[in-house]
Amino acid sequence: MPVIDVPQPEFMDDEEISIFADAVGKFYQHQAPEKRILKWREDGQVEREFWNEAGAAGLLGVSVPEEYGGHGGDFRHDMVVLDQQAKHGVEGFAASLHNTIILPYLVRHGTEEQKKKYLPKLVTGELVSAIAMTEPGVGSDLQSITTTALKDGNGYRLNGSKTYISNGQTADFIVVVAKTDPNERAKGISLMLLETEGAGGFQRGKKLDKIGLDAADTSELFFDDVFIPGDNILGGVEGKGFYQLMGELPQERLVIAMGAATGIEKALDVTVEYVKERKAFGQTIWDFQNTQFVLADLKAKGTAARIFVNDCIAKLLRGELDVSTASMAKYWVTELQSEVVDKCLQLHGGAGYINDYPIARMYRDTRIARIYGGSNEVMKMLIARGM
Repeated sequence: MPVIDVPQPEFMDDEEISIFADAVGKFYQHQAPEKRILKWREDGQVEREFWNEAGAAGLLGVSVPEEYGGHGGDFRHDMVVLDQQAKHGVEGFAASLHNTIILPYLVRHGTEEQKKKYLPKLVTGELVSAIAMTEPGVGSDLQSITTTALKDGNGYRLNGSKTYISNGQTADFIVVVAKTDPNERAKGISLMLLETEGAGGFQRGKKLDKIGLDAADTSELFFDDVFIPGDNILGGVEGKGFYQLMGELPQERLVIAMGAATGIEKALDVTVEYVKERKAFGQTIWDFQNTQFVLADLKAKGTAARIFVNDCIAKLLRGELDVSTASMAKYWVTELQSEVVDKCLQLHGGAGYINDYPIARMYRDTRIARIYGGSNEVMKMLIARGM
């Protein structure tokens, strides 16, 4: 029995969702065995073929409307893909990025032509996506980016560089945040749709050596007079990019909070199992009152986190999740995840510092959650603005 035993929320109490979860779980079990995941860690990325397999199995674009080649589901189906991925320990596969962050930009903001052209290929895995926001000198202050996309005949010339780009080595469809009007801040930003195949002037930089997330590739990208057709500005209108970004960030931050809540539960499960087996001074680690008090405290906090995240998901499904609430979820649950994993590692003793133990990898992988999707300091600013 899991340590955090919050009942399944009503919005997931659907036979069709249960059947889908079973199918997704079997896909991960068969197609992502431990040996294959170990190879991904060694290579620092998931091989391209796995994306094709996931597309063929119906794991990509699950909430994309059927008229654009999708599966016609909703956010609950996206949740199933991510939840089953976590349960089966499938590292590196950027389904959350592809399904819940990038595809919604096209579904909600793309022109009809853009949707028909790109969504079917993103659903099958023929195209794998990334989004290029962060620059070497610009982090969360997106209004200060220096990458430009300036008019040139019937299109644009893209110049600049991006860094910390998840899926950067694998992606062949990249949403690039650029200035179409360098004299403006928010109003000068547009989202450019770049197909990398045959794109002259586009270069992938080195695959960055990270603290954790060994199987997930993160890269630098360079654009030197890359031509972008005029039809490839998201939504077909210049200057809408910043507002498109802001409109999708609450869902992105909720997805990060969801991952953190799942991470809390996984850390507690492996730790309770460990302390009930490991012995010291003639008794198990669990028998010490300090161990019980630490884990009781973490269970209480983890339970509250899961209930809060479920409430946020319910709000999202009703179209009611606001910026402040999503920011609170991202901030608080990721901070709690770091606390939980750190204390769970301590209860492992020396074993917690050895990478063969899952808690050690969790410790390294967890740290980024307080940074990406907007640093937690930025989350506090957004929360304060809503007070």
